[in-house]
Formats: sequence, C-alpha cells, structure tokens
Amino acid sequence: MTVELLHNAVRPYAWGSRTAIAEMLGREVPAPHPEAELWMGAHPGDPSRVVGRDGSVRSLLELLAEDPDGQLGARCADRWGGRLPFLLKVLAADEPLSLQAHPSAEQAALGFATEDAAGVPVDSPVRNYKDPSAKPELICALTEFHALSGFREPERSVALLRALDAPDFAPYTELLAAQPDPDGLRALFTTLITLPQTALDVLLPQVLDACVVHVKEHGEFDLECRTVLELGEAYPGDAGVLAALLLNRLVLQPGEAMFLPAGNLHAYLHGTGIEILANSDNVLRCGLTPKHVDVPELMRVLDFTCGDMPLLRGEETAPGLWTYRTPCPEFELSRVEVTPGAEVRLDHGGPQILFCARGRVTLTSAGGAPLVLERGRSVWLPAVDPAVVASSDVSAQLFRATPGVE
Repeated sequence: MTVELLHNAVRPYAWGSRTAIAEMLGREVPAPHPEAELWMGAHPGDPSRVVGRDGSVRSLLELLAEDPDGQLGARCADRWGGRLPFLLKVLAADEPLSLQAHPSAEQAALGFATEDAAGVPVDSPVRNYKDPSAKPELICALTEFHALSGFREPERSVALLRALDAPDFAPYTELLAAQPDPDGLRALFTTLITLPQTALDVLLPQVLDACVVHVKEHGEFDLECRTVLELGEAYPGDAGVLAALLLNRLVLQPGEAMFLPAGNLHAYLHGTGIEILANSDNVLRCGLTPKHVDVPELMRVLDFTCGDMPLLRGEETAPGLWTYRTPCPEFELSRVEVTPGAEVRLDHGGPQILFCARGRVTLTSAGGAPLVLERGRSVWLPAVDPAVVASSDVSAQLFRATPGVE
C-alpha cells in the first residue's frame, strides 16, 4: 500500500477562526492569527506535501508531474491534462466571506481569453479570470453552518421588504412586486448594486433601522434581519448588504451539504465545514469585500433562478459510505462513518484524498502495513493503490474526495 500522509497548508485569511482548525490539528488554542482554510490537494498556490514511508517529503504537484497515469489513473490524467481536478478544504469562518459567484466552464474560457487578449496580467487585482476553468463548489457542515445562497422566491422577498417598510425603499419593493420572477429579480438586483454611493448612504441606514425594529418585535424575518444588521456593521455603505435581502438564508446542520453551481450568488457567514471545489481561482465578487467588483461581468455570469436551495444529506452508496451527488465531473465528496468493530471498504479507479474529521481510523490493504489516521490528518491514495479498508475502535468519521463521475 502506498497510502501516504499529507502535510497541508493553512491559509490565514482575516475572516478565519482562531480556534476551529487549530483545535482540529491538536495545536495551541487560540491560534496567534485567524486560520481560515486547510488546503488538501495540488493547487499551485499551496500544494500539499506527501510524506513517504521513508520520511521523505515531496510536493504532490511534483509527484503528479512525474507520473500522472500512476498517480491519477490514465482516464483522469487524460481528462484533466495531468492535473488533480479538485481541491479539498476545511473551511472555518468566524466572519462573513464576500458575496460572490463563479463562472461556468464556457464563461471562464471566454473571460480568460478576453482578459489575456487585453493584456491584463494574471496577478492584477482587477483581473476576474485567473484560469480558464469553472469553479463549482460543495460545502458540507461539520458544525452548524450559516450561509446566504441563491435568490429567494420573489413573493417571499416582497413580503420581507414590505415587513421592513423602510420609507425610501418602497419604490424598489414595488419594482419586484410588479414583476415577481427572475427577470424582476435581475432588474431589482441590478438597480441595488449600481446605486450611487450618495443614494446608498441614505437608503442603507433606513433599512438597518427597519431591521432593528423587526428584530425587537420578533418579526417573521428575524434571522434575515439579524444577518443584514451583522453585514451592515461589518461592511458599512456596501451595496452587498442590500443584495443580501434577496437571498436565501440557510442554516446547515452537521452532515448536511449545499452544492453551489455556476452562477449561484452566495456568501458563507459562520461555521466550519468540509468544502470541495474544482481546482480554479475564478471568483466574481458582488460586495461585502474591499476587493475588485466588476458589475457588468458579474451580471453576465449570475443565475437568477429563484427558489429554496436544496440541502444534500448524502446517499448511502455502500455500507458506511454516504455520497453527495452533484453533476460535476471535477469532484465527488463522500462521508465515511466508521463504527467500532465495523469495516468500510474504500475503492476507486482514480485518486483519493481521505481526511479524518472525528476519532481515528486504521487504514489497511492487502499486503500493506496499517496506517493510523488521527483527527485533522489526511492521506493521499494514488490510482495505482489497491482498495483500502477503514476500521476503528471508536466512532470515527472520514471524508473522501475523488474525481467526479461522468
């Protein structure tokens, strides 16, 4: 068995947690600075390092470059040009992330080529497309996880806006009431995020005051109003605060997941989760950030389909193995529940990354020495490996990342 431990980079973004990742990795809590993401994979910005049985340490990128067929399998290597098509993360948010969306493969290819032709440097802060790839995502909650995602049914948004009854917001409310469909949402959303700052400086305080009243009166939209108040405090004068009024406010329980396809407008608010995504850096921001916001390009990629966001709880595809199905060829995420005395077989024709989220697991295969995987640790299983069997003397939980099914 060539299962090898991974050493993974921790990304210290300002919105991260000082406790979640540090505690998971068995380090001192609180951490000296916010820790937002633990990256597992072969992203060029921070690839995992593979620890050999002899103690050698090598970049996963190097291993893929040397032996793409052996590491990825011939089919995966050919499909993705020798690249690992996904990135697995632990994401720990103590503060809201930016309001953002990601392009489809076709939009990314066109956008990347257009910016290249215009001579915009790839590392420019005003560049939208860092690569020509799509960036679908899936987040699975490890703790209670809070997010905004997708446009709410227009009738419900009209009800929320009328419940607030902010004086100068009435014309915008009636704009949506007159056309409660995706086209009406597009019209209202475009109007709100292109308001002049002078108009925002008048409108936002009225909306925030109305939210305070609604919360004090224990109104129907208490959670939505609390969220808008938190965003308004964190990002004063930001049009993204108004845009948040139109989005579904979600609370995921541990084990529940949410798939974010191309064009989905979303913002993670608070909580810790396992995220898997296509190995791309393409982000179109809408607000709640000091970074570059390109409204025309954002409008080109946004999907104004409206309605409740479906939550995934996993389909039991084998004993102890729950798979979160998506249409993505880049990735598939599975949750592995290992009970004392039971064994779960983990077989796949391509590469696998296994991450231990709870307890500890022993991994064995025919003819191989057992490897004990502690909480917070992960392993790389190249395509040439035989199937591994996970067992434990405690209740344990793994997450498995593999390429998707086409």
